[in-house]
Amino acid sequence: MVFAAPGEALTRAEELLGADPSPLHASVAHQVIGIWQRDFGDTRLALAHLRRARDLAARAESAEREADVLATLGVALVHAGRTRAGLAAFERGVARGSGHTRARVLFRRAYVWWVLGRHGEALEDVRRAIPVLRQADDVIWTARALTLRATVHLALGSVERADADFTAAELLWDTTGQEHDKADAVESRGLAAFRSGDVPAALRLLDEAAERYAKLGTPTFMLTIRRCEVLMAAGLATEALAEADAAVSALDGIGGQSTRKAELLLVAARAARLAGEPQTSLARAAVAVRLFAGQRRTWYETHARLVLIEARVATGHGSGRLVADAAAVAERLAAFGAPAAPEASLLAGRIALDLGWTADAERHLAVAARSRHGGPPLARMTGWAAQALRARAAGSARGVLEACRRGLDVLDDHRMTLGASELRARATAQGAELAALAQRASLVSGGPRRLLGWSERWRATVLSAPPTRPPADPVLLTAMTAFRELAARAEEARTDGGRPAPALEREQRRLEREIRSRTLHMRGEAPGDGDRFDVGRLLRRLGDEVRLVELAVLDGRVHVLLCGQGRVRRFEAGLLAEAEVEAEHVQAGLRRLAHPGAEARLPLVEAAGARLQRLLLGPAAAHLGSGPVVVVPPGRLHRVPWALLPALRERVLSVSPSASSWLRARDTAPPPGGRQVLVRGPGLASGGAEVPELSDRYAGRRTPSEGGTGAPQAGAPAGDGTAGAGATVVLEGGEARVPRVLRELDGAALAHIAAHGTFRADSPLFSSLRMADGPLIVHDFERLDRSPYRIILPCCDTARFASVGADELLGLVTALLPLGTAGVVACTAPVNDAAVVPLMLALHKGLDAGLSLAEALRDARAALPGDAVHQATGWAFSAFGAA
Repeated sequence: MVFAAPGEALTRAEELLGADPSPLHASVAHQVIGIWQRDFGDTRLALAHLRRARDLAARAESAEREADVLATLGVALVHAGRTRAGLAAFERGVARGSGHTRARVLFRRAYVWWVLGRHGEALEDVRRAIPVLRQADDVIWTARALTLRATVHLALGSVERADADFTAAELLWDTTGQEHDKADAVESRGLAAFRSGDVPAALRLLDEAAERYAKLGTPTFMLTIRRCEVLMAAGLATEALAEADAAVSALDGIGGQSTRKAELLLVAARAARLAGEPQTSLARAAVAVRLFAGQRRTWYETHARLVLIEARVATGHGSGRLVADAAAVAERLAAFGAPAAPEASLLAGRIALDLGWTADAERHLAVAARSRHGGPPLARMTGWAAQALRARAAGSARGVLEACRRGLDVLDDHRMTLGASELRARATAQGAELAALAQRASLVSGGPRRLLGWSERWRATVLSAPPTRPPADPVLLTAMTAFRELAARAEEARTDGGRPAPALEREQRRLEREIRSRTLHMRGEAPGDGDRFDVGRLLRRLGDEVRLVELAVLDGRVHVLLCGQGRVRRFEAGLLAEAEVEAEHVQAGLRRLAHPGAEARLPLVEAAGARLQRLLLGPAAAHLGSGPVVVVPPGRLHRVPWALLPALRERVLSVSPSASSWLRARDTAPPPGGRQVLVRGPGLASGGAEVPELSDRYAGRRTPSEGGTGAPQAGAPAGDGTAGAGATVVLEGGEARVPRVLRELDGAALAHIAAHGTFRADSPLFSSLRMADGPLIVHDFERLDRSPYRIILPCCDTARFASVGADELLGLVTALLPLGTAGVVACTAPVNDAAVVPLMLALHKGLDAGLSLAEALRDARAALPGDAVHQATGWAFSAFGAA
């Protein structure tokens, strides 16, 4: 019962002890309390109860009872870090027990061997236990033993054997009422899915296990460890670090298992390293190594030493001693049969290369490279990274490019199994080293065309295929509706009283976590990664007039790849770090200019724009010709107001996340019918003043909103609440509600959404536009069959993104581009609301005349008054895409 219904078992045991039981029964009760405290509470209390249970079993003169308690005590002692005493308790337990009881003791000792990382001994003990348990028709303990054997197989990389045992165990669990063990089986299936490379399935199963544990009211420290491993593989290292640190604090708060604390610290150390926090990684790994050593857990200690070495290298402490340390770790991991062994060999080879020890590097890298032909995706990528470094050391640019291509192909296949665009974006970080190696090799030997090809190979790849549509999941839809309502209520409370509403905000954050969790479960549908980028096709589409400027960053310096007139030319510009600082100065200047009275800052902002041009375009600025320009910046420069740069100020200028994305936008056909949608949300300082004027301008084409008056346009579908072909629909006031807005946006030719925008740097896919019933978030847009062909977003922060992965952007604009939107006008900085109105009216005038978004925006800027506020407003807007 202690695993089927832990709370009830604890209560029953305490009641039994209060009834003056016999020594035999009292031994059982103390053992149950000891198990509960061991797994869910204070380890010190667990040991006290289990010693009392052992003594009572001896008084009852029951050798079988004593053997059983000794096994439970042995597990508790090992979890408390007292390995030698724990193993001694098992020796006595095996000697005291016989038959069925001894099989249960052997199973628990096998579990301890697994905890200690001694997998050979674990397999031997469980091999001896399973036949006896089966012969005794002990369903529960047989299922436990099969689950344990599967877990050991996974630790050794034997996924197929693990799957067979997990399947057999699950069939047995279905015949029992052991709810805790059933939850554990679901958790184990999640681990197996992760080891086989299926991240969405792993997240789904681990979340299901967490729900089951929550119903039982039991802590889930092992589940946290496994979930953190999956989060790291998905590129969510910062979240993994936060979860692991929180679990350590919770474990310390209840005086929990020392073994679990060490494992959580190891996970936290790995997460901190991946999150770019080497000092935090160093601190966590050092404590983990010390704890594992004291617990005599050599397998785990060796893994912790690997992370410790990685953290030292990340803090700039490469040395010959670390080469030897990494090599020794690699040998020990290989002896254990641990899948992490190639990582350690790669690390040793990388440090040796940095020191110029080419012979040592080749030896270690050759060992690591063996993993490129088999195993899960990330292990194969480790092997291809090692092979690429070998080729670079040998001076073979061709070998580098081939290894990088093969490694990135592996990661492409892995990414496309991920349905959520966030996971796809973050997963690219695992290919950043391969992409950088290929770009350097291209720079040395391949010329500008090859460098452009490799720059495109790993830039904005999330936009290469539409995201998987969220499933018709009623729980997800209910959560999104509740989230919207709560967000609206919280905003209303802040507006009315000027103070936040903590209870509403807590529930809003809970719903955010639920929505995000369920979207991360989605599997990808598109095989492969679509068409490969073709430089020749790009040059043909550009023709003689258009120039595309792609900025590649190699070793911190900006390289300008100028495409047009049938060729690609390369120019060196400035340092990326200096450009980022200058871009922040420009942003600050534009924020000041959004308010009247800051005119004196205009020359300073213009001078900063000239400095930005030197850093970002360098000598290429003199070779742009006189025609339209498309800028393709790296993710870290997404907030640059490109129209401020002197060479681009009077241009027809558009921005694109990648050349491939621009080509797709250029080839996207507008939808038939040309429906236009004008939306005005609440809370705007200007009141969305341009919308009524645009509504009057389009009055001849306007379709009445639901509840309005007038005859519907010819061709409008009856009864679906959506405007017909060629119509204009205006949604404002109470009609600007998310469900109605989404219906009208789906398949529209043009959408103008005047609504308060909020960018969420902490969770970019919850960036939103405020509607009458709450926020319209990025996840909502992903439910559209086809987003509008052109979208105009006239409010602040609508063109802000989070830069994640290798060179990916997450935000509102990048969510729209793969969904059928070919062009977006959005704002990269806070703007003056009143000054936006004439800009938007002039922009629509150009669109009415048949201009593209970029052409209309250029003319709209020129039509504005010449004061500082209006100039800053024009510079803050950019045209994205190619429509």
